Amino acid sequence: MRKTIEPMKIARTSLYLVPTPIGNLKDMTYRSVEILKEVDIVLAEDTRTSGVLLKHYEIHNKIASYHIFNEHRTVEKLVDRMRQGETMALISDAGTPGISDPGFLLVREALAKGLEVECLPGATAFVPALVKSGLPADRFVFEGFLPHKKGRNTRLTALENETRTLILYESPHRLVKTLRQLAEHLGDDRMASVSRELTKIHEETNNDMLSSLAEHYEATPPKGEIVIVVAGKK
Repeated sequence: MRKTIEPMKIARTSLYLVPTPIGNLKDMTYRSVEILKEVDIVLAEDTRTSGVLLKHYEIHNKIASYHIFNEHRTVEKLVDRMRQGETMALISDAGTPGISDPGFLLVREALAKGLEVECLPGATAFVPALVKSGLPADRFVFEGFLPHKKGRNTRLTALENETRTLILYESPHRLVKTLRQLAEHLGDDRMASVSRELTKIHEETNNDMLSSLAEHYEATPPKGEIVIVVAGKK
C-alpha cells in the first residue's frame, strides 16, 4: 500500500523584525514593504518618524508605539496578543531593531512563549561603515554606545587589548570626547574611521589617527548619526 506523505506544516510567524533605511528611503526592500502591509500591527520606536516611511510606501496598517521607555510594561501584553493570533512587525527609527534599539525584550519573551520570530535582512549602519573604513573586517566586535557615565572608563579599559576591529555608535555632541578617550586608552596613533550621515546627501567618512580625528571634529563640529571604527591592537 502506497504511503501518503503529508505536506509539511509551516509555523506561522508571529513577530517580524523589519529593518528600515538608515537614511535613503530607497534602501527599503520589497519584502519588507510586503510584510509591513500584511501584519496586523506595526510596532514603531517613534510613530511620527516611521509614519513618514509608511506613508511613502502606502502602508496603511495600524501603528503603535514601542520604545525604550514603555517596552518593559508592554512586552507581556503584546506577546499575549500574538498568542491569540495577531501578527506584528517591529521597526526602529532606522536600521535593524535590536541593534542599539529596542527589540531584545520582545524577541526573548516571544521565543520563551514558543512563538515564531523572523528577522528580515536589511540596513544596519555599522556594516557599510566597517566595510568602507579600510580596516580589517574579517574579525570585529560591535560595542554599540559606550556608557555615558557609570562603567564608561571600565569599558574603555577592557578594550585596550582587543585585537579585533572595534565598532561604536556615537552622537555628534559626544564624538570628540569619545575620540579623545579612545586615544588615551588605545594610543594617539591608533588608526580609526568616522562615518556620518550614511546613505544621505551629506554622507562622509574620515580615516585618520584617533588624535587627528579628535582635532578635526573639534574644529568642525559634526552633525548626524555617527559610526566609529577603530583598528584593533596589533
